[in-house]
Amino acid sequence: MAVVTTPGEEMHALVERMYPLCRSITGDGVRATLDIVGEHLPLEVREVPTGTQVLDWTVPQEWNVREAWIADPSGRRVVDLADSSLHVLGYSVPVSARMGLSELRPHLHTLPEHPKWVPYRTSYYKPDWGFCLAQETLDALPDGEYEVRIDSTLADGHLTYAEHVVPGRVPDEVIVSSHVCHPSLANDNLAGIAVAAFLARSLAEGTPYYTYRFLFAPGTVGAITWLARNAGRVERVKHGLVLACAGDRGSLTYKRSRRGDAEIDRVMRYVLETSGRPHEIREFTPYGYDERQFCSPGFNLGVGSLSRTPYAGYPEYHTSADDLDFVTPEAMEDTLAVCREAFAVLDRNRRYVNLSPYGEPQLGRRGLYGALGGRSDAQEAQLAMLWVLSLSDGEHALLDVAERAGLPFDTVAAAADALHGAGLVKA
Repeated sequence: MAVVTTPGEEMHALVERMYPLCRSITGDGVRATLDIVGEHLPLEVREVPTGTQVLDWTVPQEWNVREAWIADPSGRRVVDLADSSLHVLGYSVPVSARMGLSELRPHLHTLPEHPKWVPYRTSYYKPDWGFCLAQETLDALPDGEYEVRIDSTLADGHLTYAEHVVPGRVPDEVIVSSHVCHPSLANDNLAGIAVAAFLARSLAEGTPYYTYRFLFAPGTVGAITWLARNAGRVERVKHGLVLACAGDRGSLTYKRSRRGDAEIDRVMRYVLETSGRPHEIREFTPYGYDERQFCSPGFNLGVGSLSRTPYAGYPEYHTSADDLDFVTPEAMEDTLAVCREAFAVLDRNRRYVNLSPYGEPQLGRRGLYGALGGRSDAQEAQLAMLWVLSLSDGEHALLDVAERAGLPFDTVAAAADALHGAGLVKA
């Protein structure tokens, strides 16, 4: 008998493949990650040269590291990049030296409160070098001379990001963004990348109303680079969602856009509330993931952020404990399902105009009552038609109808389709 693989298991397998790669805001680790994602959906990979001005930022030099290790006085490697990409301080400059433990210690980063965990640390914009290790490893280091080696390069190169577009019936866009810059951190943000990839595949199975643009880019400078390169067409972006921390066992958290009342904000609140899932709705803050770039005042896009346990909200955040066991197939599948439900509402949430607004039109002679015969929800569907007719004034969208009538959105949307087919309303 064939083994049935669930979407959650497939997403977890994708996370597992990406997990060992040494990623940063630039470099071959990002390219290798995008190569793996590209096996699941076609990507347009963009390379932006070092020194390119992007809004108030400049594309930095490209960083690549081949090996990084510390050998103790006996020659044994006590810290080694080959064991985990977290072990080197991100963007470390090259080092080849011998030094005593007292000289080495300022370059060693630990988490004393979690002595078995290795922290994630970077130094993107200040030349430095260092290693990250468990506190218990540091505590066991003997005095003596250590050999330190970081074989890295900081040189002019490129910042790399990728896009995938699911064509819609209109050019107006929904952007879905996931950051690809973190090293071996399963939840932050390999789970988000996996959910985004499977969401894109799911949308492509139909013919969506909106065009969906998926962006896989380094955090902060990647989103800023995309915005700088697309400033002339950014008005097409009508809605958006940043996906991060999508695979832990916590309940779902939605962070509103800066606007606070963007359509994506209303849709996510409605879907989460009506689904019965435990969840939290948070107000916008200018701190977190790349929603803060898309929502910056000059762009002010309607982009919110969906996660499970939010940014910095769990002890394992930015540590080696954010590993493959920390994320679950079930949690990623649940995050994917919520995204699909939300976009199904967003895609059908349009305003209609009643073409027979003077008195209630006769639905029976148009076959609309007959079409409901035998349906268990016939009375609810009939009520939905009356509500759609009542609120089809060009000002109320179908989500307004569903919320005011207390009816499921799918029932309201089906009623609108039937009325549109009978020539009683127009979009």
